[in-house]
Parts: sequence; structure tokens; C-alpha cells
Amino acid sequence: MPRYLALLLAYACLALAFIGVVLPGLPTVPFLLLAAWFSARGSERLHRWLYGHPRFGKLLIDWETQRAVSRKSKLIAVLMLAASWALMYRRLDNPWLLAGIGLFFTGVAAFLLSRPEPR
Repeated sequence: MPRYLALLLAYACLALAFIGVVLPGLPTVPFLLLAAWFSARGSERLHRWLYGHPRFGKLLIDWETQRAVSRKSKLIAVLMLAASWALMYRRLDNPWLLAGIGLFFTGVAAFLLSRPEPR
């Protein structure tokens, strides 16, 4: 992958992660992990900044070294999934779509809850 493409994708994923911090329904952590992965291939400076970030650095280090997610992050993620689904329940009329989204969110929650907590 060309360096400039990796850098572009790193910044795009980082922007989506920051938007996901305030917008229910848009996940933060997957985009943050992708931003870290792309930045490792596109910009050492951005990569160091991500890992040194006061809020996101520990999350990235815990994931990279232990494949672990903190209890607080799990709780916030599961609550945001539930809130997002409840909002969609009120706004969507398609029961099949709601069921599919519900199953997907359940799978994401189960995966998160099955991850160990950092030591």
C-alpha cells in the first residue's frame, strides 16, 4: 500500500473515530484501531501521537499487547449499542432491518464482553 494512501486512510479513520465519540451509532474504537494500523504504515509521527494520546493511547496499547478492553470501555460501548438500537427502533419501520441490526449489535457486544480486561 502506498504511504500516502495509508496516511489518507489513517486520517479518515481518525476523523470517524472522533465523530464517533459524540455521535451515537458510530463506533469509536474500531475506527481508532484502523487509524493506528494505517498510521503505522503511513506516518510514524501520527502513530506516535495516537499511542501517546492521553485518552486513546492506553486503549491502543492494551489492545495491541493484550487484546484487552477495559471494563469502562465495554460498559460505554454496550450502552451506546443499546441506545443506538433504541433510537432506530423508534425511527425505523422495517422489522427485518431492526432484527438484523439487533443481531449485529448483539454480536458486537458479545465480542467486546468476551475480551479480557487489561492487567
